[in-house]
Amino acid sequence: MSTCPQQFVDYMHEYLDGDIKREHEQELKKHLQSCSNCQKHMHELCDTIAFVKSATHITAPPHFEGNVMSGLPKRKNTIGVQKWLRRHPVIVAAAMFFLFMSASLLTSYPNDNQFSVTKQPNLIVEGQTVIVPAGEVVKGDIVVKNGDIVVEGEVDGNVTVINGKYMASTAVVSGNIEEIDETFDWLWYKIKKMANDFIALFE
Repeated sequence: MSTCPQQFVDYMHEYLDGDIKREHEQELKKHLQSCSNCQKHMHELCDTIAFVKSATHITAPPHFEGNVMSGLPKRKNTIGVQKWLRRHPVIVAAAMFFLFMSASLLTSYPNDNQFSVTKQPNLIVEGQTVIVPAGEVVKGDIVVKNGDIVVEGEVDGNVTVINGKYMASTAVVSGNIEEIDETFDWLWYKIKKMANDFIALFE
């Protein structure tokens, strides 16, 4: 067949595909009668086509697909998470905002031992102890960092002690009293303060 013109091989394929012209079919039949190599090749092509056609009737055993699918490794559920994130953008934005705000607030956490107190009249400072004397009224909030506060008089506002102690006997405090000793207490305090300042802007 290697010495035969390529056109006869093309005619064989056209014949098997059912697209051969009548005159080409006559040429092919005439050539096959005289060429044993082309006859052999034609039989091989016919056998291949017959095998392919017979294979179309083969059916898979019952539950074959289910068994194969169950044997495959499980997919990670990242698509479900991504879909949920796309459906709830407000929650994602709020969570990201809270995360960044928490990080920035934690960096401002007073991890040093420096003592400080808000400036208010009528306060006495002795070392790292702030005293509201008996008979005195302090109008406004008092914040003490890394120290203690002793209230013997009155405070017309909030008292906040960070890394210290609040001590009082018969004191009068009109606002809230908070002792902050841990990092998350500090974070919660800053978040509440920011929220109160934000609300105050619209009042």
